Amino acid sequence: MKRDYRVQPSQASAQESLAGAVGLVGDHLISLKGLWPRRADYAELPRSWGRDLLAGVTVGVVALPLALGFGVASGAGAAGGLITAVVAGIVAAVFGGSHLQISGPTGAMTVVLLPVIAQYGVQQVPLLAVLAGVLVVLMGLTAMGRAIEMVPFPVVEGFTTGIGAIILLQQCPLLLGAPKGESESTLMATYQTLQHTDWPAAVWPLMVAGLTVVLHLPGRRFPKLPISLLAIAVATVVVELAALPVERIGALPSGLPAPALPAFDLVTLQDLAAPALAVAALAALESLLSARVADGMVPDIGRTQPDRELVGQGLANLASGLFGGLPATGAIARTAVNVRSGGRTRLASITHAVVLLAIMLALGPIVSRIPLAALGGVLVVVALRMVNPAVFRTIFRTTRADRNTFVITLLATVFLDLVAAVLLGAAMAAMMSLRHMAKYSIVRRQYLPADTREGVIDYTPEQERLRDRIAIFRVDGALFYGDASRFTDLVTGVEGVAVVILRFHRMHILDASGGEALKDTVRQLSRRGIAVIAQGMTKAQLRTVTSMGALDPALHVLELSQAIQRAAALVDSDGRRR
Repeated sequence: MKRDYRVQPSQASAQESLAGAVGLVGDHLISLKGLWPRRADYAELPRSWGRDLLAGVTVGVVALPLALGFGVASGAGAAGGLITAVVAGIVAAVFGGSHLQISGPTGAMTVVLLPVIAQYGVQQVPLLAVLAGVLVVLMGLTAMGRAIEMVPFPVVEGFTTGIGAIILLQQCPLLLGAPKGESESTLMATYQTLQHTDWPAAVWPLMVAGLTVVLHLPGRRFPKLPISLLAIAVATVVVELAALPVERIGALPSGLPAPALPAFDLVTLQDLAAPALAVAALAALESLLSARVADGMVPDIGRTQPDRELVGQGLANLASGLFGGLPATGAIARTAVNVRSGGRTRLASITHAVVLLAIMLALGPIVSRIPLAALGGVLVVVALRMVNPAVFRTIFRTTRADRNTFVITLLATVFLDLVAAVLLGAAMAAMMSLRHMAKYSIVRRQYLPADTREGVIDYTPEQERLRDRIAIFRVDGALFYGDASRFTDLVTGVEGVAVVILRFHRMHILDASGGEALKDTVRQLSRRGIAVIAQGMTKAQLRTVTSMGALDPALHVLELSQAIQRAAALVDSDGRRR
């Protein structure tokens, strides 16, 4: 059966396709189709509203200590964390692309914010949230949500484990009641904290944090209990009754502040451009990862729309900044609690934010008495749960490439920064994949007879004299930068022939490096008086090598039998090239 070589479009049709693609993007940006709330978002509400309300209350109770803790850990204060959880939680629930996502301040975002606050001051955090929000919205509008599917599993797990290690180190000031180190490096800041710790006085906050951690131990037996809240409540009562000398959260706002655009100037925008890009990248990455996890937990619920989720998270960050809050992302732990508690629609996410707002309005004086060491203990538990030994065992039982990618991402997360860690991990995974693909890209010499789609091809009796004067090489898989030099070395190493036939009918990938390798190969063989005939390229591949000057189109044929006939015409009766 003949192969149809009209698979690839012509140059004109390629331009038309490109124009069509641009048109689709343009329509997407103009129409915003599918990126806004609609009635179908609440189709399950009549059947699940009771469970959604209960799940929302449960998540709100669980989220309270985390919102307070991450606000304090970031340096913006407990009030900032609470405002972020309320405002971003509601906006992301309404506008986001996930039915299950719970958004708010997270440990990963705290890690990114600390060096920014140290350099530019806490007063710039709302503006940073606004800038990052605009960038995340643009990511959604330009359909970048699908990029999360390209992040490999070892990168995700190395990133998550690294964040857990950093969150654990960041709790040292709260656990020890000591001043926070001034270094932007988490490891160095922890060392500075240990150097300036008053160890006799540190006994009390350590005891409070230890009590909070111990009270979490029964949590796995009673997964529906808000164990973090109960642990903090017990620790607060103990501290109050014993009048222990530990630092408290302090006064909280009695309500949400009025929204206002943060003050800025051109210099400030330039200074915050790079941090805003890092925050936006993290907000997009963590939110989409969290939504993907939630989708896997409840397969019967509509899947997350990644582009809409980015738009929703961007608007959530924008709103949080306008109210004076922190940058926010989807929170994996709180989202998981929502799913396990029965949440199935956005009502659960909205309810969780309303519960936090009610606590802010009605219980502010009580919350202000919570010891900071107790919040540190809660975050220690969160960090330890992010380090999953089972994942270590799984990854280290797989391929060396997966192990290397995991370890590099983990180390980069701890020693560099989160965005660099993901980029480095993804680059490492890509390199390993290319190396793997190169192993399965085969260039080998072929001898006749050969079984082809035309049937069995062999030299005719009249062509038998050519058997030792024609060398046939077949390229399977890819001719790309990963194995271009190997192709050149193998083909140009041929001796004692007059014609080389290069069969590309099984080549699926050809890049510029492959085209350059072909050009170099043809040049070297021509200098030795050896003719080259190419067979079986698609129109797109032929167009590529022609535009690069690697091959004369007249030297290309579709079938092997045509290549043999062309080679026979180039060789005289003595077996020499004419």
